[in-house]
Amino acid sequence: MSDDLEFTGERFTPECVREIWYEHLHRYALAARFVAGKRVLDAACGEGYGAAVLAAAAESVTGVDLSQDAVDHARARYGAIDGLSFQQGDCTRLPFEDGAFDVIVSFETLEHLQAQDEMLAGFRRLLAPGGYLLLSSPDKAVYTDQMGNENPWHVRELYRDELEALVSRHFPAWRLMGQRLQFQSVIWDLDGGQGARFQRWDGERLRDHDQVDREPVYYLVFAAADDADLPDPGAALWLFDDQDETVYDHYIGEIRRNMAAGGIIADRDAEIERLRERVAQLERRAPWYRRLFGASGDRR
Repeated sequence: MSDDLEFTGERFTPECVREIWYEHLHRYALAARFVAGKRVLDAACGEGYGAAVLAAAAESVTGVDLSQDAVDHARARYGAIDGLSFQQGDCTRLPFEDGAFDVIVSFETLEHLQAQDEMLAGFRRLLAPGGYLLLSSPDKAVYTDQMGNENPWHVRELYRDELEALVSRHFPAWRLMGQRLQFQSVIWDLDGGQGARFQRWDGERLRDHDQVDREPVYYLVFAAADDADLPDPGAALWLFDDQDETVYDHYIGEIRRNMAAGGIIADRDAEIERLRERVAQLERRAPWYRRLFGASGDRR
């Protein structure tokens, strides 16, 4: 079996690069901070990369996916990790006992199915007392309406109020977080100061903000039976990158390629203009009958 699961657009694979890689890995990086010593279900685990991330901290992680091909791949690629297992299953009809998990993670699953209430009801049944759910979903208002994304694998995207209504029908306590990629300069206190400030130049003046003043592309929701069961995020802002800064490196590479292409185009434009001028000079020097009749005048 190949080490890579074919990317069809339906599910993310870690061989994807740049923006989509950041978005997906950041969710699991956040979740990993809240699963230490827990029994975790990764519902719709896909290729299995995220379950493997969680397994580094959790007591156990069970990854479930509708696709048997994805499950077979995940077992072959990550099956040797302690406490990590995978099985095929439908997230709306999960075959586990009540209270089997302390944490359930399900990222970018809701929008892929109609039976959203059935899935959340099942998650509530599977959570042990004191357990909580962490899920994500794109905001239809931004992801689709504003940005123009048309994902053929999305069956039912939700606006914020629809997502909140759905979650609240099954979980009395919940906390909403937002996610989007942004291009920003970061300045930080090397002595470990706390807090965050946001500044934006609007073209005419500098504006200060106490929090991110952008619309989320994705929502992340912590949900539980009681407010006391919700984990404390510990921070109002979570940043994520990779060692090689691949998104920024790609951006710089594209800028350099565009600048180089612009230089080539400018040189070609100059050469075309030089050739046009040369043709015009030759035409001005041609005999009068050739200017009047063209090349056929030479054959008379």
